[in-house]
Parts: sequence; structure tokens; C-alpha cells
Amino acid sequence: MASLVKKIISTAKAPAAMGPYSQAVLVDRTMYIAGQIGIEPSSGQLVSGGAKEEAKQALKNMGEILKAAGCDYGNVVKTTVLMADMKDFNDINDIYKQFFKSNFPARAAYQVAALPKGARVEIEAIAIQGPIQDVSASL
Repeated sequence: MASLVKKIISTAKAPAAMGPYSQAVLVDRTMYIAGQIGIEPSSGQLVSGGAKEEAKQALKNMGEILKAAGCDYGNVVKTTVLMADMKDFNDINDIYKQFFKSNFPARAAYQVAALPKGARVEIEAIAIQGPIQDVSASL
């Protein structure tokens, strides 16, 4: 059986990991992107402005990680959104739609007790590297 290659994806254009984990791991063509919070990479501080601004920064950070692997938001097939308060759901959706415009990835969204650095939102993703052809299927 042929072995698969596991490659660590890292970029200085997104916040460094705050613990013993990688920004992303690529196995074959599947990339697992660690949860991103709204940290401004240059300052290392959480952006101000609440859940909307944090979601925007988290998704920008994710975009830089995707770019480091030769991907973009169109390569994302699944996301998980963690929120400190489910009341932020609609605001986060407003931002989310600015980054994922059509053929949306599958998604789960949860309210959690707490997030790192007191963040209001954290978003993780799974992406597929390489060309992807979008085809819609309804049964």
C-alpha cells in the first residue's frame, strides 16, 4: 500500500498557532485547517468590533492559509463555526456570505462555553487542494 504524504501548511500572514498544533495539515489533497479566531496577525491581538469583525478577520486568516496551499475559498468543502453566543449567528452569516458566495461548503455551527483569548467566534475548515468542478445535485 502506498503511503500518503502529510504536509504541514504554515504562513506568517495568519496568526501563529497558540499551542502544539499546526495552522493546517494537508494529507494527499485534503487540507484540515485549524480553528481561526479574529486575531490580527501583525499585532497578535483580537480585533475589536465584536462577532462580525472577528468573523471577518478569522476568515481572512483562513484565506491566507488556503493561499499558502495554493487554494482559495472555493476549495473549502466543510466548515465548523463556534460562537460564544448563538445570538451572533445572523451577523456571522452576513460576513460568511462575503467569503463563500455560492456552492456553499457544508457547515456545522455551535454555541460554546468559551473560546481562546475571549473570542466571540472561531471557524475551522476542511478543503480539497487542486481544481474542483462545482456540480449541483438535487434529488
